[in-house]
Formats: sequence, structure tokens, C-alpha cells
Amino acid sequence: MDNSDEYWMARALEMAERAKYLGEIPVGAVITLDNRLIAEAHNEKEQNSDATAHAEVLVIQRASKELGRWRLKDCTMYVTLEPCLMCLGAVISARLDRLVYGALDKKAGAVESTYKFSETTHFNHYPKLTSGVLADKSGLIIKEFFHELRNRKDLK
Repeated sequence: MDNSDEYWMARALEMAERAKYLGEIPVGAVITLDNRLIAEAHNEKEQNSDATAHAEVLVIQRASKELGRWRLKDCTMYVTLEPCLMCLGAVISARLDRLVYGALDKKAGAVESTYKFSETTHFNHYPKLTSGVLADKSGLIIKEFFHELRNRKDLK
């Protein structure tokens, strides 16, 4: 992990805060190339009525559009929460060079929590992995979101 990892994860956390403000599960993601921002996104499942509108999928789409190519082999994705199986599949398909994430997702995380990505040998691409970058902050925003959601009177 280098200092730029923390810088870009902080940027992803800003996107997660934006998602939280909009009532979305607060996950944010950014993609960089040569340490410059290419694209950013947050979850938009509620806004778009789309189960696939995860931050990771959206940021890959935006980065591909920005760069004019689907292969993101020289790019790094920073995401605040360990990706689910769908999002990990998108990372692999996009050929991202590197995946950096914050908090573990004990329920749906596909990199190391529920599915052991590093133990598989059948994929055609394996991004370099870095986990735990600003994990406490990344985990706290999720924890607070669900705590507030459970305590909302209009949902009881």
C-alpha cells in the first residue's frame, strides 16, 4: 500500500457519502490510470431500479467510455467495500490491473470473505489485490447506514 492508495480510497469514500445521502447503500468506487482520476461512481440501485447498478459496475462502464476501450489493463479500481461476485466478475472481465478495497463484506464479499478468489486457478485474468485500505472508515459508513435504516420509524 502506498500513500496514493489512501488518497484514492478517500475519494471513493466521498462517493460512498454521496450514495448515503441519496439513500443508497454507501459504496463508492474510483478508477485511476497513472495516478489520475478516470471515473467515479457510487451505488445507484435505488435510483435506477437496477440490481446491477453497483458502484464497481458503474465505474467500469464510465472508465471504459472515458478511455474508449473495455480493457482497463493498466488501471486501478478503488472501492470502499470488498466486491460481490458480480462485481468481481466485472473486474476480471475488464482486465483491471489492480483492485484495492477497504472493508471486508462478510455476507457477500467474493474476494476473500465468502469466495476465496485468490485460491482459484480457472480465470483468465487476476488483478493485483490490496485490501484493508481505510477499512475502518469504509466499514463504519456501512455500519452506520444500516443502523440508521433499522431504526427508521417509517419502516417499522
